[in-house]
This record gives sequence, C-alpha cells and structure tokens, in this order.
Amino acid sequence: MPRPSPSRLGLDLTPPDWLVRNLRPLQAPVNRPAMARAAIALSLPLALGLATGRPSYGALASMGALSGVISDTADAYRMRVLNIAIPQLFSAVGITLGSLVYGQGWLAVGTVTAIALVSGMISTIGAVASVSGLLLLLNGVVGAGLPMPEPWWMPPLLMSGGGLLVLALALLAWPLRAGVPERAAVAATYRTVAELLAATTDAAETYDDARRAVTQSLNQSYDLVLARRARHHGRSPELVRLLAQLNALTPLFEAAPAVRLTGRPLPAEIPAAVLRLAEAVESGYSGALELRLPEPGNGIARAVDQALRHAADVVTDRSPEFTKADDRLGRPAPLPARAARAGRHFAFSADSWRYGLRLALCIGVAQALVSLIAVPRSYWVALTITFVLKPDFGSVFSRALLRALGTVVGLVVAAAVLAEVPRGWWDVPVMLLLAPLIPALTPRGYGYQTAAITPVILLLSDILNHEGTALLVPRLVDSLMGCVIALVAGYLLWPESWHARVGDRLADAVDDTATYVEHAFGDTADPARRARMRRRLYRDLSGIRTEFQRALTEPPPVGSRAAAWWPLVVAVERIVDATTGARVRIKQGAATPSAAEVGQVALQLRELAAGLRETEVLYAVRSDLGGPQDSVLEPLRQEVAAARAITSPR
Repeated sequence: MPRPSPSRLGLDLTPPDWLVRNLRPLQAPVNRPAMARAAIALSLPLALGLATGRPSYGALASMGALSGVISDTADAYRMRVLNIAIPQLFSAVGITLGSLVYGQGWLAVGTVTAIALVSGMISTIGAVASVSGLLLLLNGVVGAGLPMPEPWWMPPLLMSGGGLLVLALALLAWPLRAGVPERAAVAATYRTVAELLAATTDAAETYDDARRAVTQSLNQSYDLVLARRARHHGRSPELVRLLAQLNALTPLFEAAPAVRLTGRPLPAEIPAAVLRLAEAVESGYSGALELRLPEPGNGIARAVDQALRHAADVVTDRSPEFTKADDRLGRPAPLPARAARAGRHFAFSADSWRYGLRLALCIGVAQALVSLIAVPRSYWVALTITFVLKPDFGSVFSRALLRALGTVVGLVVAAAVLAEVPRGWWDVPVMLLLAPLIPALTPRGYGYQTAAITPVILLLSDILNHEGTALLVPRLVDSLMGCVIALVAGYLLWPESWHARVGDRLADAVDDTATYVEHAFGDTADPARRARMRRRLYRDLSGIRTEFQRALTEPPPVGSRAAAWWPLVVAVERIVDATTGARVRIKQGAATPSAAEVGQVALQLRELAAGLRETEVLYAVRSDLGGPQDSVLEPLRQEVAAARAITSPR
C-alpha cells in the first residue's frame, strides 16, 4: 500500500521565506583580475617559504595575503591603497598582541577580550575602519591560538608583507588602466538616469527599481569623487569637472517624478541623449554635441529639455558651472576635522560602546573556554565569532546560519586536500586553485565566502601546527560552538536584536521628509539646501531599505515585522518623489501652494512619524488632508494619505 505524500497529510514542506532569502546566491560579475591577484598573492609566499626551508614563514605571509584579498574591494586605485594598507597596520598590531599572550591563561583572555572591545568600537566608524577592526581582532585571535615563529616581530612583518603584496599586485595595472574610475562612476550614473527617464511610465515596481538604482549610483559616485577631492582640496580641475557633471544631473533626476505624474512617456530621443552624455563623460570628450532633441510640448517637457541642455553644457565645458567648485551637494570636511569626528564617535557614541561590549562579551566567553577549561577546543571558536558578529556585514542570525553551512562545505573540500595532498610543494598548486574562489564567491553571499575561505585557512593552519585531517571534526564542532555563543551572547541576550522597534529609523526619515516639504515650498526655498536635503533623504531611505532587506532574512518575529513595514518604506520614497515633482511644476509656472496648505501636509507627516515611534505593529491612521483638487500638492497629499492608510497584514 503506497504511503500518503506529505501534502496529503497536511504538511507544508515549502521552506520559509527567510531561509530561501538566506540561501539564494546574489548576482554579481566575476572579477577575474581579483581572482588572479588572489592566486598569486596566496601561493607565491608558500613557494618562497618552501624554497628557503621556512614553510611556516610562507604560511604566515599567505595569511596576511588572505587579509589583503578580503580588503581588496575598491574600484579606484587610490581607494585600494586605503582599503588594503590601513587594515594591514591593525592586522600587525593584532598578531603581535595575540602572539605575546599565547598560552598565558587569564592574561590571554583579558587581552583578546580588550582587543574585541576596541575592534567593535572601531568598526562603527566607517567601511575602512570596519575592515581594520575585523583584522585587528581576527589576527589577535590567531596569534593567541597558534604557535608563532620567533622572534616576536617576525609574524607581524610577514603578515603585513603578505597584505602589501596584494596591494602591489593591485597597483601594477595603474599605469595601464583603461580609464579613470571616478569618471567611469559618473558615466554609470548618467546611464542610470537615462534608464529612469525611459521608465517614467512603466509599472510602479520597475520605476521604483530604476529610481533606487540612480540613488545608489549617485551615492557611490559622490563618495568616490568627494573622497578623492578632499585630498586635493579642490585644486584638481578634473575633479571639479566631475563634480559639476554630477551636480548637473540633479535637475534631470528631479524632473523624472514630474514626468511620471503626467502619465506621458518621454520621446525616445531624451534617454538616448543622456546616454550620449554618458559616453562623453567616460571618454573625457569636451567638444560640441548635437543632441537632436524634440520640441517640448508642455511645461514638464520644457523642464526636461532645459535640464538636459544644461547637463550637455556642463559635460562639454560650455557652462560657467565648470569654472568653479560647485559645492551645492556638500564637500568633505578637512582631514583633521574628520579625524576628530571619528574619535568622538569612537569614544562617546552609544552604538560604538554597545557593539564593542557585545563583541567583547562573546569573545571573552569563547577565549575563556579555550584558555581556561581543559577541553579540546581551539582558537577557531573565537575566530567564528569574529566573522559572525559583524552587524555592519548583515544579520547576525543569518551569518551564524550561513557560517555553519559554509563551514560544512569548506570542511569537505579541506578533508579531500588534507587527506590526499602531501604537505610540501603540492601545497602551491592547491593554493593556486583554491585562492581564486575567494574573490569569485564572496560577492555571492556570506555562506559562499565561508565555503571558499575555510579550506584555505585550514591548509595554512596545518602548515603551522601539522594536525592533518585530525583537525577537521574539531573545527566543525568549534564553528558550531562559536555560532551558538554568537547567537546567545551576541543576539538573543540583546533585545534590540530580536525585539527592536522597526520604525524608529523610518520615523526619523518621515520627520526629515516633513522638513523637506516645508523647505521646498517655503518663501526661503534655497535650491542648494533643497538639493542637499533631498540627496540626504534618498541616501537615508536607501540605507533603511538595506536594513529592512537584512531583517527579512531573520526568522519570525523580526522578519515578519519587517515584511509588514516594507510597503511603508516604499510609500515614504514616493512622498519624496511627489514633493520633488511638485517643485518642478512650480518652477514651470504652476501656482505656489499657500503656507497653510504646506503646513497641513507637514503636520500629517509629523503625526505619522510620531505614531511610528509609539508602536511595533502598523495600524491605519486616518488622513484629514484636504485642499483644492487642482493644487500642485494634490499628488503629494494622495501619497501621504496612502502612507497613513497602510496596515499590517494579518
């Protein structure tokens, strides 16, 4: 008699959405130059160590190269210097402190825990500081857990040399580079604007995706151009030109919501002209451009036409905007001021202390387990926590899950290598095959990165401690123990992790939107300030969207709450769009709304923000917005009413 299927028994075997999101690989291009650099940087030190009769030296240099490969994420060569070189200094400090307390019991526990506190606090400052904090703790744990060759200064020297080898390989192509990364980034932003203008009458989801792509590209381009410009103090004509070209996109970006409100598609010549400007930006062309634009038929079309012609003048250096450093969208503070701001954040920020204490607690528990209790555990427990407990890298819960799964896959590969490949010169071709997988799989997701890194670290560790296949099962147990410690001491014991108020950050964005509405239509409306406010709003909303996407990978109740609030994130983005569209219509001759009308919209937004801070579950809020139907603010009122009417799905 056949057995009944699970579906007939009423069992739902469909995996939960949060699990599917965690396991789904991300789409990313294959970075072949990075793969080649990884292969050379990790295998060359091994070969040199074997050739000189010092395989342990080669293994340490390869570990440093592994740190450099992890840090090698920037496109611009100047940013690669920062991303790779600065973390290597922290890496050297970590391996030095860790090796000095190797086997010292309580001293090792206290030292590694203190390193974890500082590492966590540093990680909240910024992207480079985050990688620096990671390598500080990572190498502190390795130094305290593995015997290092003498003298004491040799391990940091070798590891720093390995990391700098990655930097040297990355800089080899600098003189031969095909283009300027900053220029390529600005050109890519022009292309995303062309796609946005072409999508103004598409479905809401398509248009929203195109607008978010523009926001993300603008953020990346401004960060890249302004970061380099801060070091040149505005003296570089090339950087002034690129900044002016970015600023020239603002009117085009502003016109897109107004075009969408008309419901009429733009002529195909408009996006095509923007693509031609992108080509001119990327090539550095400054000659005359024949755009062949159609005659505008209404006020909004005239706004697009004017914005496009202005952008063409700037791209071809025919606008006075090119002759000055246009800082409408802001400029980085001088280096001393930024350093002082980072120092204040490190010492006095609540986020800095909170993350530092979470990390120190978990590492302290793991290090005490390894150093003080007579159990066959290793540094791998604390190493696992170091990688898992990185909130700026994603959800702690998701990373713990993916770490466990990735470690299992990596151990299978490591078992085959350690069992079948004899130690010695065979390690070099094996590393040539394994190392490129790290930059190839890292963009796919954390689990894939773990699966690629695990066999590499185990191979290098075996060169140092000669345990062979005997370390495989203990390392799996250690990884699972590290994941459990991170989940309990770094996740469940902190209510903000699983019972956080999802709406606090969104409420701040709604408050800022109310201020933006007041300023956009007030008597003192300043185009420069309005542009800065809008860019900050879109940047904040982009960050909020990223945080919500991370929350969706968490199991209930966090994931289900995030899913319920998701439509409101989209609604707030559309409110900002509607405000910008109304501003464009006013510029083209529409009547300016009264102060009372603007104040009513702002009041409704502030009431919505206050409600978001007071509840963890969304409820519909009645909207009392009224006003003349032919007002320029009518589309904005409709978007505000829609945002207030969103309810939590059952």
